[in-house]
Amino acid sequence: MPHPKKSTPVAPKSGDGTVPSLPGSTGRVRSSRASGRVTLSDVAKATGVSAMTVSRALRGERRVQPALAEQITRTAQQMGYVPDPAARALASQKSNQVLVLVPLLSNALFVDVLDAIHRVLFAAGLHPLIGVTHYDPAEEEQLLRTYLPLRPAGLLLTGFDHSPAGQELLDKSGIACVHMMELSQGDGPLSVGFSQEDAGARITMHLLERGYRRIAFCAGQLDARVRQRAQGWKRALQQHGLHDADLEYLWPQPTSMALGAELLGAVRLKDPTVDAIFFCNDDIAQGALLEALRQGIKVPEQVAIVGFNDLAASAQMVPPLTTIRTPRKEIGAESARLLLRLLRNETIDKRQVDLGYELVVRKSS
Repeated sequence: MPHPKKSTPVAPKSGDGTVPSLPGSTGRVRSSRASGRVTLSDVAKATGVSAMTVSRALRGERRVQPALAEQITRTAQQMGYVPDPAARALASQKSNQVLVLVPLLSNALFVDVLDAIHRVLFAAGLHPLIGVTHYDPAEEEQLLRTYLPLRPAGLLLTGFDHSPAGQELLDKSGIACVHMMELSQGDGPLSVGFSQEDAGARITMHLLERGYRRIAFCAGQLDARVRQRAQGWKRALQQHGLHDADLEYLWPQPTSMALGAELLGAVRLKDPTVDAIFFCNDDIAQGALLEALRQGIKVPEQVAIVGFNDLAASAQMVPPLTTIRTPRKEIGAESARLLLRLLRNETIDKRQVDLGYELVVRKSS
């Protein structure tokens, strides 16, 4: 005869389908929802109070009796309840997140900016929500459409190259905003950065002061800041009657060491009389230096090479790279501090915070 099957005790379910914890149990109670996420209502039912009381207790409001608040907190922890920041922001019109939009995460320049932003915001109880635009105003617009409805506490944006629709979203959002890396004009948006054009002119002037006369400008990516550096290069050469439009190499590819090697070859092939090259970023300047080393081109005797941003490896190149040192960490920290002042309704004296730049002269020029 077959043995009778043993019955397995089944815990009774509550009205919403969840299994209540047994007295003294520290196991989690899971919501019956498809997502499995424990909600504020679940905690309220488990403790026999209203969802509003649970919310007040978890926020630490004094109107909830200490003993009850402790019970609610302990129950929420046992159930694995995690507050939904988006829902909280929509309900209270407040958020502890700041939307930060940068062009790339693979660029050390913006890694430094983000690290500085995080340190300032985290100390103030805020957290960066990072979006990557890939230098595309349309992609930035889509990010704004996605995140602005969550009502972030503030915005930190890179540059001013917004699409018309993206600019309209910013104008209508009413959210505190600071622009980074460039400087606005007059009564324009709040900004923290430096003059990209002046920096481009300064390093070109350095080459002129060293006696170079056939100075090319080589660039990739071609975002607004790169074009401003090109304008500075052009301005400096025009002041000395030495500007030649044929020496401007503007290639749309993303900047890289490989692109730098390619650009050096293109310049040398087209015009061997070029005696100096201003590369728009250090990464392509580094690539050009390595290519010159491979080809036996003497730097700076045959051609001087300079860059922009003073990335970590630039001082270790052969020869060490002359460049513009940009205050990227300071820009990130000061942008975050300026945003905090906005959120605290403090008086803002300057709409543009110019942190300047530094010419770093090394042996490549």
